[in-house]
Amino acid sequence: MPARAIGLCGSHRTGKTTLALALSERTGIPFVKTSTTEVFKSAGLDPASPMDFETRIGIQHKVLDSAVRIWEGAGAGKNLFITDRTPVDMIAYTLADIQGQTPAGYGKLEVYISRCLEAANRFFGLIVVIQPGIPLVYEEGKAALNGAYLEHLNTLVIGLCNDERLRSPFVVVRRDLIVLEDRVKAVLEALRQRGFFPR
Repeated sequence: MPARAIGLCGSHRTGKTTLALALSERTGIPFVKTSTTEVFKSAGLDPASPMDFETRIGIQHKVLDSAVRIWEGAGAGKNLFITDRTPVDMIAYTLADIQGQTPAGYGKLEVYISRCLEAANRFFGLIVVIQPGIPLVYEEGKAALNGAYLEHLNTLVIGLCNDERLRSPFVVVRRDLIVLEDRVKAVLEALRQRGFFPR
């Protein structure tokens, strides 16, 4: 059966969860929350703190494993649902930690990217990229509130969505749409255009 989940994608603090909840309320599509913060906490890690490549790749595998269990439990492929994280975000966070001097094992990175793309293709009938734009609000346990870092992640996400290995269709919500109702309307129109709802 084809993937039917709708995944909101993008950097942290862009309003993905708020938008997913609003879309769920408007459409009746169940919202399925992922548990990235809890995975970091259970590993004793702070997502806002720097970490070496081995630590990052290890925790990212755990984040992906947790999300896959949640999506499978929600009946992905059979039931339509909306979620606030996709494997594309997960790849972006991993890549964002790698710099010129980072002693990164490329083979390990390739394995992780392949796992993420396989999961994205398996679960998602549409990936919706939410760009930075809303005012940044600090929240304990969340990743760094750094506008430049959010832009870096946003660029990585959009680039990854254009990778030919990703077969899930995607749409990018315009960054000037920062009012929640405008965002809801934009996503609903994208869903209608792709046959999720009748016109």
